[in-house]
Amino acid sequence: MNIDMIDAAAGRLAGKARKTPLLSSPFLDEIAGRRVLVKSECLQHTGSFKFRGGWAAVSLLDPDTRAKGVIAFSSGNHAQGVAYAAQQHGVPSVIIMPKDAPQLKIDNTRALGAEVVLYDRETEDRREIGAKMSEERGLTLIKPFDDPVVIAGQGTIGLEIAEQAGEMGIEEADVLVPCGGGGMTSGIALALEARAPKMTVRPCEPEGFDDAKRSLLSGKIEYNAHTTGSICDAIMTPSVGDITFPILQRLCGAGIVVSDGECLNAMAQAFLRLKIVIEPGGAAALAAALSHASELTSETVIVVASGGNVDPDMYVRALQGLSV
Repeated sequence: MNIDMIDAAAGRLAGKARKTPLLSSPFLDEIAGRRVLVKSECLQHTGSFKFRGGWAAVSLLDPDTRAKGVIAFSSGNHAQGVAYAAQQHGVPSVIIMPKDAPQLKIDNTRALGAEVVLYDRETEDRREIGAKMSEERGLTLIKPFDDPVVIAGQGTIGLEIAEQAGEMGIEEADVLVPCGGGGMTSGIALALEARAPKMTVRPCEPEGFDDAKRSLLSGKIEYNAHTTGSICDAIMTPSVGDITFPILQRLCGAGIVVSDGECLNAMAQAFLRLKIVIEPGGAAALAAALSHASELTSETVIVVASGGNVDPDMYVRALQGLSV
């Protein structure tokens, strides 16, 4: 993995991905006690950053391989990103999703033309299902995070952060990133190492799923004890990846762990102050900025709002707790 791969992915994404804005609010600054800038990937195609990695991977396949179709496993955001990229390339896609994924994500993935296969997180292994279907149908597996091409696609967020922050005269910042398997976190860290080396990426995770933080502390890949138990479905992975962990270990600062309640509050504040919709997992970094100020080291914090695919009931739950 290197900056050349990220630059190449940016070239393939040019004119395809949205350059999402860095938003701000003096009210969020006051809560956090520092300047807060929110990189709004919830405004990306399919409602999350995952479109970047999906397009980067599908677009790089040779035409004959791509024509056979692609397969992916995801709780919803990677699913939609790959499904949309496949649809735009005119090729079939099969997406393996957990039965307990938000219905909105399942419905949207089907609406994008994908064949959706549901599985039970507790009793079935999505990797085994994917390997079997890939072999039977000749489909190309696009991994959700532990793939260099996907990581490069997600790393284009870091290129944009460096450019946008540079235009504001910002060189130093804590860059808070919602972290599941670490694809986006490691991609952004690689991009910033090359383009904004004074910025420090910090992985943000939900309670009970803080494998990245624990892995950084122990020096080896740690695993989560459970596969369910948080509203942050987008970042509930068993562990960080074999490819992503060495990058995180080399480039990232300490992880930050947030509660479900803090994520709900961040969702509500994003609605009230920025007028954007963020899903629970996508709000983990903003939750860290607003509720864990003592763990931050820079006067400026850049927050990635990674996705906005939230069921209405969950969003109502967030807004019901809103205090102004």
